[in-house]
Amino acid sequence: MKSKTLAERAAWDFIAAEGGGLELAVVNPVGIFGPVLGSDHSTSTEFVQRMMNGAMPGLPRLSFGVVDARDVADLHVRAMADPTAEGERFLAVSGDFMTVREIAQTLKTRLGEAAARVKTPELPDWLVRIVGLFNPEAAQLVTELGKVKNTTNAKAVHVLGWAPRSREDALAATGESLIRLGLLKT
Repeated sequence: MKSKTLAERAAWDFIAAEGGGLELAVVNPVGIFGPVLGSDHSTSTEFVQRMMNGAMPGLPRLSFGVVDARDVADLHVRAMADPTAEGERFLAVSGDFMTVREIAQTLKTRLGEAAARVKTPELPDWLVRIVGLFNPEAAQLVTELGKVKNTTNAKAVHVLGWAPRSREDALAATGESLIRLGLLKT
């Protein structure tokens, strides 16, 4: 998150230093899901892959936003083509944030037997903290445990007419493509 914040700040500073002639609109996506194109994929996709492979015995109490990669691309195009986007930032999120448990439930509901390995019990925060002492991935989660966060796509919807797919469709598309590409354990 820090690197993204610094990169955006640098972009705004660059535009300001140029003194005109260049335009900038920023699209900030949350967790990007949707169809996977190959084995080299994002952290968000890896998260779904780990869930579907049964590699997560329980779920941390976390929540984050979901958006489909195709909708992020659409929002970028809209921001480039619409003059009212100049100087604005748009959040690419489809609906409210989801808990990890809601994501797991969505995968099980939408993908049926293909998501049989997805676990749904929540892990107690104390257990995640202990695991974080030995596992760097878990350690990164500790400060976010139990925090309720949310954001809105209202500006993108109202200014640019953006209409993203549902969170559930984005997650199902991720799982379906992992299956189709043979990227899950058999």
